[in-house]
Amino acid sequence: MPLSPTVPEPARDCPLCPRLVAFRHDNEAAHPDWFNGAVPSFGPETARLLIVGLAPGLKGANRTARPFLGDHAGELLYRTLLKMDLARGTHDLSNPAALSLADCMITNAVRCVPPQNKPTADEIRHCRRFLVGRMAALPNLRSLLAIGRIAHDSILDTFALKKRDFPFAHGARHRLPNGLVLFDTYHCSRQNTNTGRLTTEMFETVVGEAAASLKD
Repeated sequence: MPLSPTVPEPARDCPLCPRLVAFRHDNEAAHPDWFNGAVPSFGPETARLLIVGLAPGLKGANRTARPFLGDHAGELLYRTLLKMDLARGTHDLSNPAALSLADCMITNAVRCVPPQNKPTADEIRHCRRFLVGRMAALPNLRSLLAIGRIAHDSILDTFALKKRDFPFAHGARHRLPNGLVLFDTYHCSRQNTNTGRLTTEMFETVVGEAAASLKD
């Protein structure tokens, strides 16, 4: 099921979702030094692994312009990517250029920060065109890592696959009909890590399996 070519990255001032545009403008007024736009993907175009999150965090990617950078979830994600040799350098919020990704790219199902971190179904649908474009623009893509159910469902919707055939579960590994392999993990948010629903070991195991799939 080939993807139709489309734009892989939205414009910073993407107008598609009125509620998200209004929220961006509110944040621009309150924090004019923040990025406050549709956050671009991060990583090399030669990546074989695409990591898909939910949406930019208000004080994370919405501020820093890099997926997951500057919020709690990013601390665990980037530390784990370094440990699994999917990143190089050092994770330093004050010096983002000190870290680069190796053979992976990070993006989000929704590119603009949603109020209360809860995008609507229409917002997810509107933004899916960029997930389609992002995957179509990765010529070496082999594996996908969904961080959370919304990312998982967005990936399946991108390929018009039925969710009942590929159920979300932490640690699940799905071989998709197009040959890509989809790995699932609970979201590495504070809500999950602070409650013990997701431990560092659990998260590292799934990321490690996704990294290992590139060597198969």
